Amino acid sequence: MVGRRPASRIVEHPRIWLHFTLQVSLVVVIFVAGLYLGVFMRDRNLIKDQILVNARSHFQSIVLTRLWSAGYGGVYVEKKKGVESNPYLKDPEVVARDGRVFTLRNPAMMTREVSELAAADGAFLFHITSLRPVNPGNAPDEFETAALKSFELGAPEAWGEETRGDATLFRYMAPLVVEPACLHCHSERENRVGDIRGGISVTLDISDVKAAMGTSHAVILGLVAFSTAGVIGVFLLFVLRLMRRLTAADAKIAMLAVTDELTGLANRRAFFERFEEEADRAGRYGTPLSLVMFDIDHFKAVNDTFGHPMGDTVLTEVARLLSANARTSDILARYGGEEFAMLIPAMSCEEAARAAEKLRTVIEVNDPVLEGPRVKVTISAGVADAASVRSEGGSLRDNLLKAADRALYRAKAEGRNRVVTHRRGMDAQLDLE
Repeated sequence: MVGRRPASRIVEHPRIWLHFTLQVSLVVVIFVAGLYLGVFMRDRNLIKDQILVNARSHFQSIVLTRLWSAGYGGVYVEKKKGVESNPYLKDPEVVARDGRVFTLRNPAMMTREVSELAAADGAFLFHITSLRPVNPGNAPDEFETAALKSFELGAPEAWGEETRGDATLFRYMAPLVVEPACLHCHSERENRVGDIRGGISVTLDISDVKAAMGTSHAVILGLVAFSTAGVIGVFLLFVLRLMRRLTAADAKIAMLAVTDELTGLANRRAFFERFEEEADRAGRYGTPLSLVMFDIDHFKAVNDTFGHPMGDTVLTEVARLLSANARTSDILARYGGEEFAMLIPAMSCEEAARAAEKLRTVIEVNDPVLEGPRVKVTISAGVADAASVRSEGGSLRDNLLKAADRALYRAKAEGRNRVVTHRRGMDAQLDLE
């Protein structure tokens, strides 16, 4: 009995919410992933920095040990079983008064033997080398060769990672600079203080560290997935709740757009939308269509005597009674002020008049339900149908409105509280009157 409500724009466009949800979810994924990636990169860089600091520390330790040894021109050790003299030194052995033999351990030899001890322990490895080694055993490998060449170009150090079998190694190398103490063993003609004679490489096994970093990476990926799922889940709950609220609000707005706030009936706008549809259908197919215009009798007197709150009560009660006793297919609306309009599809003027008379009677006999002062409420009605105005020029809708309004005017002129049906010639008769 009311006009059709416009469909909710929110319900009509679910893709808007889908795109919104996907876009926000993407932002969440990027943000969370970026956050954890930043933490992971920071931790990885801290670990790498710590490994580099450790390698530098080992390098400095061996360099200090070499400087101590060089400061004394080398260190003599007793030549026991398994101890060999350095074949690249001139007269490396001395004999004590008690017959014991001591052999010289220069810094290079000492570095190699310390490296062998460290390698046996599995901690780290030293290797002294140069691009022009005297001892073939000190020849540089690929990493050391590249590092030594970079030192000649001014690089202060070099480092990198490489894989040997199942092990991951961290390689570090820094140059060996000729110190004054070094000249005890090296000719001043061939070396000057400050020259770079080669370098010492430090090799650390970081397999355990890499494994721990891999585990940390997997944990972070798990945290990214868990955190992302949690945030998106909370966001989806928020979106669903927001959608429900907005859908309800949108439906309410849509309802208010076509509903009279006071009576709850269709408003004038919604009525005319349906009127256009039904008039077009009746005009195209020649089907019956009737229009009834109702007006509350002496409504101004009700407002003037009892006040506007009572007038609103009368309007509300009349609307309720009309709506409760009309057919569900009838289109009932508050036309304006104290006027109501009812469009009745598929019903002739005579049938519509009987329906209007029924409604008039309902209003007349039910006025005691009004609360407060005793108010006598009646209505007048004018009825017209498409058949009575089809021959007239202009739009069927406008002609029906004019005809029903003329019939209503006639009902009021004849004493009110009655139903008058429009008939041909009524307009001319009213003009004469």
